[in-house]
Amino acid sequence: MGFVFMQPAVLTGEHFINGDSACAEGALAAGCRFFAGYPITPATEIAEQMAKRLPEVGGVFIQMEDEIAAMAAVLGASCAGTKSMTATSGPGFSLMMENIGLGIAMETPCVVVNVQRAGPSTGLPTLGAQGDMMQARWGSHGHYEIIALAPASPQEFFFQTIAAFNLSETYRLPVMIMADEVVGHLCERVIIPDPSKIRLQSRPRPKGRKDRFKPFHPGANGVAPMAHAGEGYLVHLTGLTHDEKGYPVMTAEAHSEMVSRITGKIRANLSKIIQVEEYRLEDADVALISYGISSRSSMAAVDEAREQGMKAGLLRLVTVWPFPEDAIRALAKRVQCLITVELNLGQIHMEVQRCAGGMAPTLLVGHAGGTVITTARILETMHAGSGRG
Repeated sequence: MGFVFMQPAVLTGEHFINGDSACAEGALAAGCRFFAGYPITPATEIAEQMAKRLPEVGGVFIQMEDEIAAMAAVLGASCAGTKSMTATSGPGFSLMMENIGLGIAMETPCVVVNVQRAGPSTGLPTLGAQGDMMQARWGSHGHYEIIALAPASPQEFFFQTIAAFNLSETYRLPVMIMADEVVGHLCERVIIPDPSKIRLQSRPRPKGRKDRFKPFHPGANGVAPMAHAGEGYLVHLTGLTHDEKGYPVMTAEAHSEMVSRITGKIRANLSKIIQVEEYRLEDADVALISYGISSRSSMAAVDEAREQGMKAGLLRLVTVWPFPEDAIRALAKRVQCLITVELNLGQIHMEVQRCAGGMAPTLLVGHAGGTVITTARILETMHAGSGRG
């Protein structure tokens, strides 16, 4: 009889790895033990790392026939009680959308990573973009709320993966990590802390009589306890409009109640979910708003603008969805200009404009993808926005 040498789930210490590998290690540190996916550039390294590491820690990796099946497998594993994840890029993200909607309706915790490349369609498979941001918010049909994070470095990719699992478990929904090719393939130092330093969250669990269990009856924070398949609880799961018992009810009243529940549990906890970072904004007249790799160019532009005598600052979106509306509105009230910096033609910029509501002019620095946005181009727009151009 042979023996299988089990590797530690958390490879504590300093590593020089790319963002995709850091994401995989973050998932393992978060307790992920199931990954289903299909190889796609530039997210393939996540699958490769999970294929290697999951068997070492007693987990399961499976390459599915396509992204539709991969998303279905992730939901099934989660319903059986296992923390689960998949990773993809634009074309695969499109295929996953129907089952992401199913996961939202069934309130199934899992993590979906999108390492974005330039599109539409096949686009530029090996070059980065941030063009899937609106698809993350509204890609599935119907009305719902979503949580999406945007890492700016391999180190943050590691920690955001843990955060994504914690959020998915806390609020019972698929949580997205909207990375980009540049961060996914960027190699930097990543420090993985001791497991004792990593705070993990588990989904709320049911109590009481199993035959009286209502799988969608919300708890105190609006989130229903989750029973797992095979535990003896009476559970019915469907994508149809359903009541608190999980059974279909085809009325407008039932639909309103269900949608209110799946949106309300996010809207009631915005202050706990949304994270932004401020950089040199205290006295800023010109404020940049950015996320992911574009925020690194933006930070350099802020420093250079300050050297030139311009009072500039940066609001970095760590959480992109739910959108930090209050932070944008507060900023618009006290600056001369808001400038969105992103690798698309203005998807998040439209949200910035909406929240600014005319309180401050709004400008965009963006393009359709393929290269990072340069500091020089950001500075040129900053000078124009401040009246110096």
